[in-house]
Amino acid sequence: MALSDRSRESLLPSFLYTSSAARSFATGATRFPSPVSPASPAPGAVGGGAPISIQAPREKIEMYSPAFYAACTAGGIASCGLTHMAVTPLDLVKCNMQIDPAKYKSITSGFGVLLKEQGPRGFFRGWVPTLLGYSAQGACKFGFYEFFKKYYSDIAGPEYAQKYKTLIYLAGSASAEVIADVALCPFEAVKVRVQTQPGFARGLSDGLPKFVRSEGALGLYKGIVPLWGRQIPYTMMKFASFETIVEMIYKHAVPVPKSECSKSFQLGISFAGGYIAGVFCAIVSHPADNLVSFLNNAKGATVGDAVKKLGLWGLFTRGLPLRIVMIGTLTGAQWGIYDAFKVMVGLPTTGGVTPAPGAAEKALQASA
Repeated sequence: MALSDRSRESLLPSFLYTSSAARSFATGATRFPSPVSPASPAPGAVGGGAPISIQAPREKIEMYSPAFYAACTAGGIASCGLTHMAVTPLDLVKCNMQIDPAKYKSITSGFGVLLKEQGPRGFFRGWVPTLLGYSAQGACKFGFYEFFKKYYSDIAGPEYAQKYKTLIYLAGSASAEVIADVALCPFEAVKVRVQTQPGFARGLSDGLPKFVRSEGALGLYKGIVPLWGRQIPYTMMKFASFETIVEMIYKHAVPVPKSECSKSFQLGISFAGGYIAGVFCAIVSHPADNLVSFLNNAKGATVGDAVKKLGLWGLFTRGLPLRIVMIGTLTGAQWGIYDAFKVMVGLPTTGGVTPAPGAAEKALQASA
């Protein structure tokens, strides 16, 4: 690869995908045996066992190529669609606690009420719009995040991209979520109605046309503003805190460079970082989540109606413990699945210790 091409990969967030040569330069010559992977030849060596470094797989998928963004989009579909569908029972109880707290007084009683009234099958009511909606959202969320992260880094340049990396994470994730929510909103509207109004519809196939007949096609986007209010802060926290937490773990809690950790260990870090980030996400976005549930359940309802009925304290606290458990688990699983998919197709995991500005460029020039 030409030096100019490799220099482009040194921009933040390309530091997260630095080649083994740059990683060696940035971390110094001293290397320590990895506690999580067996001894193996130095990065870049040929033969003698599998390398333990995760390098930018230029021979498989070129970083920031159309194939790279396609892989990230596919990983986003798998991570978001499957995880949200798996926690449908928790989401179902949460939505009903938000809509009818007198009937669904707690997590335990909420599951009891659903089991008594609808049986075990009722726990997965609305799973189809959940799967399709969050698959579409995940495709846009992760695919466009990688795109905007690189795009804003290129605009800023290497020095400012490194200096203001957190702002780039925030801007990239916010831009991606604006698009992702446009894809999610119709499915979310039908899902909430199906889950909180027994007898409205069995699922997406009959719920969608019934919803449109009742409120028109534009009614599917009635909750788009509250959805943005919930999802944009959530996603900004999800991506920026994840990147920061993972970097801190590798810098302060892991005694060896990331490149010397096994892939399974790195995926464990991804899950742990995602779970911690998910707790913050749930707290930040919970008031808007209550608004989305209220508006999609009541025809003609407004934000003022929701605030009047739920109260400010209710907006921030109703259903919050359950949502922390749900979102923490869900976010951790999403990052684990997403990075597992990236590893499967030959891409490096997300996040890690970022070298000092200019270190990667010097290393690449020295190795050219």
